[in-house]
Amino acid sequence: MDARNSEPVIEIVIEQTAIPSPHRSSLSIIEQSLISILARLHAGYFRISLALCSQALLWKILGESPDDAHALRRMFRMLPSIAFVLLWSLALFSLASLSLLYILRCLYHFEMVKAEFLHHVGVNYLFAPWISWLLLLQSSPFITPKTMYYLVLWWVFVVPVVVLDVKIYGQWFTKGKRFLSAVANPTSQLSVIGNLVGARAAAEMGWRESAVCMFSLGMAHYLVLFVTLYQRLSGGNSLPAMLRPVFFLFFAAPSVASLAWDSISGRFDNPAKMLFFLSLFLFLSLVSRPSLFKKSMRKFNVAWWAYSFPLTVLALASVDYAQEVKGFLAHGVMLVLLSLSVLVSLALMVFTALNTKMLFLENDPYVKP
Repeated sequence: MDARNSEPVIEIVIEQTAIPSPHRSSLSIIEQSLISILARLHAGYFRISLALCSQALLWKILGESPDDAHALRRMFRMLPSIAFVLLWSLALFSLASLSLLYILRCLYHFEMVKAEFLHHVGVNYLFAPWISWLLLLQSSPFITPKTMYYLVLWWVFVVPVVVLDVKIYGQWFTKGKRFLSAVANPTSQLSVIGNLVGARAAAEMGWRESAVCMFSLGMAHYLVLFVTLYQRLSGGNSLPAMLRPVFFLFFAAPSVASLAWDSISGRFDNPAKMLFFLSLFLFLSLVSRPSLFKKSMRKFNVAWWAYSFPLTVLALASVDYAQEVKGFLAHGVMLVLLSLSVLVSLALMVFTALNTKMLFLENDPYVKP
């Protein structure tokens, strides 16, 4: 036998190890971050857009002060118009970004969105994006209320509000799966605010009948809701301590109602004044009880943004009231509320920038049943 045939054959196998490219690695990190954000994002983050869009509307109204306005208000016309455009652009960017992220959440985490719809707090914040778009539309420096673009966009933003009304108010009325006395909480007032903001937008473009329709729909349910919350039934006690800033919505609803009625009637008459006085009283009742918000202020949370929107719409109502009354005291109240609204909004922007890592929390009490 040949000696060469008896020698063992040694095979050397060389495996090629794939070397990950830096480009693919960076893409995977971005994808994981996006997936994580979508899983933790919820409609409550639209508190940020509510605050910024209402601020844009406030500064638009201040910049359009009439010639017969008080000297204190005419000072705001001296502000550069580019500042308002930048603020409106910031509001648009934040709202568009949140809307895009929430659409992606609907596509990739539909079960979470469904659970949010069934949540006694989460379902109310589904009104927030449409309220924000309506506020942004009213504050737009590029679209006037008498144009076709305004009309089309009004329908686009109002129809979802009406659809949610039929679902939620229908359950309250027929005592379906969730009747009002069991699920009522301060965030339930967002459904009312959605109707009132839509009513004001309709009145601005001259659709008085549509404005009165939405105003009556919102106010009828607001009266029932306000009495239910005032009695502190079982549903009012189901709110975590971290979400107590939403108590400021108590004076946001009558403030928006006074603005809507002012646009409908054409002047800040007695009904609008009554609603403004009610919102002012509720505001003073809340700020005189700082211990109510003590637990929620220990650590930064996106729920803090719930302070800004109610303060801004109250300041807006005070602007219209001061314009109607033309008194020193009325303008003093307006100046205090304007300063408070702006300072709170700026402080929230700073706190959010300094606490970006705490924006998307895993143990957010908002999503707990």
